[in-house]
Amino acid sequence: MVASHAPSHLFPKLLTGAALYAFFSFSLLAAMLDTDGMPLIQGKRTFLLGVYQLPNRPNAWQQAAAAGFQLVHVPAKREELDRAQKYGLRAWVTLGVIQPQTRTADQARIRRIVEDLRDHPALLFWETVDEPTYEWKKPGLKIPPEVVQETYRFVKALDPQRPLYLNHAPTNLVATLQRYNPGGDFIATDIYPVIPHGIREMYGLWPSGRQGDLLNTHISQVGQYALKMRQVAGPHRAVLMVLQGFAWERLRAKGQDPRMILEPTRDEQRFMAWQAVANGVNGILYWGLHTNPPASKLWDELCSVARELSSLEQELAARPLNWTIELEYHDTGHSLDRGIEYLLKPSAAGPVLIAVNADPNPVEVTFRKLPKTSSIKVLFESRSVVSQGDAFRDRFRPFDVHLYRLLPVR
Repeated sequence: MVASHAPSHLFPKLLTGAALYAFFSFSLLAAMLDTDGMPLIQGKRTFLLGVYQLPNRPNAWQQAAAAGFQLVHVPAKREELDRAQKYGLRAWVTLGVIQPQTRTADQARIRRIVEDLRDHPALLFWETVDEPTYEWKKPGLKIPPEVVQETYRFVKALDPQRPLYLNHAPTNLVATLQRYNPGGDFIATDIYPVIPHGIREMYGLWPSGRQGDLLNTHISQVGQYALKMRQVAGPHRAVLMVLQGFAWERLRAKGQDPRMILEPTRDEQRFMAWQAVANGVNGILYWGLHTNPPASKLWDELCSVARELSSLEQELAARPLNWTIELEYHDTGHSLDRGIEYLLKPSAAGPVLIAVNADPNPVEVTFRKLPKTSSIKVLFESRSVVSQGDAFRDRFRPFDVHLYRLLPVR
């Protein structure tokens, strides 16, 4: 059921006739948003984990479901939604937008898709258009915000319950991106920072050879973009991060250079995912898996990261604890730049502290003023740390991740 405290911008002001029928008929199928932007699926707070495409493997659907992925992007066909449902997955569908010069035809196309698919139990949300602000190496906006907003209103009149998803490129000012907010409920950005030095020019990369445009060229830019998108979306919309599931050189249609094929390693995937979580996102999606050959290790390593995330599904979906931790850094022979980023999540088994080192250098730190603990378990590692009641000390490699279960005093 839909929580009564879902943000008001997700509810139509007046429902009559077909819209009223749709509202009640599909309410059990729909996703909504809690007041902090966390998706509500049938009333349950849910941290989203999904893929735009599955890899070219015969058992990819089964592997995705087993790893804990919940969501996949599919073409606007009922049989594709049937297939997602078969494997216990939800899905989203892209609709496009209503352009002024083709308004009648665009409205007819979108109406046909929505009316055909809106009753399907596997359908979680709609997408309008990808990266509406992005024009490669030239100024201006690809699609004006008014076009996206008009499309949003049209789709909501046909399916009032389902949210709409809007992904932005890692570009443009916060103020520019905020103009698109009335056209989306789930706001995302795609950032793919694992890029080999010396790669030749290709679409999506700046002349510098980077995709992102912040000063930080390391993988820890993921966290900065997560914070930027929360500024864009505000506190009540969902923020999703689209992360890298491919090697950039494999996107080149012709003349690929084998020396430039650089996949994110498991450690890099793990850091980017958990850094996004530590910076407050409501879900993670992956793009580009379809470009990898069957022999690529990327999918198997990504599934292992997904299993970590999904094993803490309840904690990730919970509201963070309002708790300030003090960090005391110890000299490792390096300057300190970003340092430790963290988030504390509640759990019946004891709070979970998610901590990542956003520095390209090792960091040693004492966490102080923690909730009182009897002992501390380091999750997904075969070790523990010594609890000092409300403090402990640990060391992080560059771009390292540690997850701690703070076992309560009995």
